[in-house]
Amino acid sequence: MILQPFKAKKNPLRDLVLSDKTSINHRWASYHRVGDQPANVECSVPEASILPRNKDRLLVLAAALLFSSGGAAVKACSLSGFQIASFRSGLAALALITLIPAARRNWNWRTWSVGFAYAGTMVFFVVANKLTTAANTIFLQDAAPLYILLLSPWLLKEKIRQRDLFFMTAIAIGMCLFFVGTQPTSATAPHPLQGNILAVLAGVCWAFTLMGFRWLGQHGQTDSAPAAVAAGNLIAFVGVAPFALPVSRVGVTDWAIVIVLGLFQIALAYVLLTRGMKKVPALDASLLLLLEPMLNPVWAFLVHAELPTVWAFLGAVIVLGTTTLRTVYEAK
Repeated sequence: MILQPFKAKKNPLRDLVLSDKTSINHRWASYHRVGDQPANVECSVPEASILPRNKDRLLVLAAALLFSSGGAAVKACSLSGFQIASFRSGLAALALITLIPAARRNWNWRTWSVGFAYAGTMVFFVVANKLTTAANTIFLQDAAPLYILLLSPWLLKEKIRQRDLFFMTAIAIGMCLFFVGTQPTSATAPHPLQGNILAVLAGVCWAFTLMGFRWLGQHGQTDSAPAAVAAGNLIAFVGVAPFALPVSRVGVTDWAIVIVLGLFQIALAYVLLTRGMKKVPALDASLLLLLEPMLNPVWAFLVHAELPTVWAFLGAVIVLGTTTLRTVYEAK
């Protein structure tokens, strides 16, 4: 498969949904579009080399596994949410700039603008995980398609189709179920309501991030997404640092968790996803990346015996099912 230059599509929202992880959580690497050969271009690449190899699929799957470890790891660290968010992003920014050449290029005001939205996603996700369950955090953040559908007509000049109203309604219902009833407090979810609200804000920021990636592409900066991710991590590191200091009574285990979160759960995962996405179709990658929201609460249960409420579980099923259905439907 040959990477094609960015081309405006008749329905860019469709490409946006298909080119990121299914909850639209996923990732800037998907914006390196892999298109069909133009009619007037002869392709001399052997057919076997066009098909995605199992190795590439495994790279995407490994990225999803690393992404899914975030909730359980954040809860296992005794540092505060602001401390984890700041230090994790600082390490991730350094690793991304070091490992990905594209992250060192195209730093401009548009890159920084998208980076601010991404920084909000990073910070709200971590702090929300400290206050509510991992399941609530990941699935409320993964409701980002709802905000994209609502905001894209104004920000990206894209029309809402009639069938989009069904998906918007279903995701909205799923989100509301997370707030039904009373979430019991626990050691890993001491303030569920506040955490749920922050998780919603993480989803809003993630929606702006994804629309920002699309915005960069519309202005001919399709290769600026890695720089925006690196900038976002740098902004999160510096912006939250005043709330993260001073640091005291921190053990070796806590620092080890922060290092794993920054270098592996964020940076290495993006590197693997970037390489895997070069040959794996967007739909396949979206379905493989479904592993993240599915495993995130599983790790939290295995490590912390944390369980979401029945209503939250039902909401998660609706959000996950709706985004999956939309991904498959739009690929037809």
